[in-house]
Formats: sequence, C-alpha cells, structure tokens
Amino acid sequence: MGDISWQVGDAYEAYVGRWSRRVAEVFVGWIGVPAGRRWLDVGCGTGALSGQIPAPALLVGADSSPGFLTALPRSPSEPSRHAPSEQKPYTAHPQVLPCAADAAALPLASGSFDAIVSGLALNFVPHPEAAVAEFCRVATPGAVIAAYVWDYAGGMAMMQHFWAAAADLDPELGNRDEAIRYAFCRDDVLAAWWSGAGLRDVTTRRIEIPTVFRDFDDFWTPFLGGQGTAPSYLSTRNDTQRDALRESLRERLPSGADGSIPLTAAAWAVRGERSGLTRR
Repeated sequence: MGDISWQVGDAYEAYVGRWSRRVAEVFVGWIGVPAGRRWLDVGCGTGALSGQIPAPALLVGADSSPGFLTALPRSPSEPSRHAPSEQKPYTAHPQVLPCAADAAALPLASGSFDAIVSGLALNFVPHPEAAVAEFCRVATPGAVIAAYVWDYAGGMAMMQHFWAAAADLDPELGNRDEAIRYAFCRDDVLAAWWSGAGLRDVTTRRIEIPTVFRDFDDFWTPFLGGQGTAPSYLSTRNDTQRDALRESLRERLPSGADGSIPLTAAAWAVRGERSGLTRR
C-alpha cells in the first residue's frame, strides 16, 4: 500500500506496537511451540512478537522496512527500548538475525524453520496467499505456522473512533477506513488461506486486550507520527482540518474520572501445521 508509511520504529511503537506486544504474549502461549525451536517472524516490525518467543534455538526477524529492522533488538544484551514498563522485559534470545525480505519471496532455504509467525502484517502484503505459501515452503514437516491481524471491523476501538470522526468531517474520505480497506481481516478468511495452503489442524481465535490511554494526548499524539493508515491520512490534512478532527475525537471518546480513555482492541489469530512428522 504505497500511501502508508512503515519506516519509523518509535512512531510505530507508540501507535500500535505497544498494543501488538500484549496480543503477542497471548498469541505465543496459544500456538504452543516448545522451547528450543527455530523461529521465523515475518513482518517482525520493532520486535513486538519476536520479544515474546520463549528460548528459541534461532530467531530470524524478516521485514521489508529498513527502519524497522534497525529498531529490532539483536541479543539479550540489547533489551528492547520499546518494551513498556508494565510489561515483562524482552525475552533473552541467543540471537535475533534481521532479514530484509518480501513476505511472498523469502530469501531463505526451504524446510528451515519449526515455527513461522507473523503479527499485524498479512493485510499489508499485496498477495497474502502467496505469503502463506512461502511460509509453508520454509517450514519443516510438522512446523507450526500462525499469524494474527487486527479485527478492524469489530474490535479495534481506537481506529473505529478515529474513522467515525473523520467520516463526519470529510465527505471524500472514501475507503481509507481499515474496516473497509481490510475487510478480509476475518477468522474465516484466515482459515481459508491456511487450509488452501494445505495446512492441517487449522484453528482460529479472537484475542481481545485492554488499550487504556493515560489521557487524550496519549491517544492523539501517536496519530501524528505518520506510521499506518490513519496517521498517513492525518498527515494529508491541513492544520484546521486536523484541529477539527482532534476536537471531534476529544468529544466522542469515553473518559474515566482520572482522565484515562478505556478502550479495547481485538485481533484474529490463526494456527495450522505443515503436514509431516515434527523434526526433533
């Protein structure tokens, strides 16, 4: 998606990376890959998912964004600067190897990984089915292949409030809203991609997490970072338009007695296994 910027790690982390990290913790526990396996994280971003992987024998983080790969922690001696203080610290990995790569054309040997995962990335891949086929190619027999994407249509409150306010003010908004743009981010579509790739024991799960913003500034400021669909749209607005959108959001968002903004976010996750015996 050429009009969406994904380059600056700190801005991405403030926008959705901090929430992806919480989804990732539940996701990694759910897919149930034992310690000591070889992992590939496709669309690794700033390491939100990589940082939750327990004791891998090897971890490769693949992403097409040089800015994200630069932000990816490389070793236990380099803890993630993005890990929120209330979250557990970055997992101590033997090594995290960065790999500049297109998800649908991975420069990696076939049958190399015991677990292939992807967090919040498949909807930005032009041909997701081709990416899933690549995941299968680099997987060992019996490998777990799993991913998650935001439930834009039914569970991503921060974005839903943003686009509702934008639609009230911009008659030419079009299909920028992720609920329209990425309408395929559903459990049935994910399951169809996994089954269509020949994976077995395909299951899906909805993961919901709290996204509590300290105050309105904590909610609004990340939209100014230019990373993602909504922030990219906001960067095209003039000062008057941005001010109007900000005030509309301030009025419509729920607020606690302490000024916090209690919202929730949900993601759809899918898991399957490549046919064959598990490598030991």
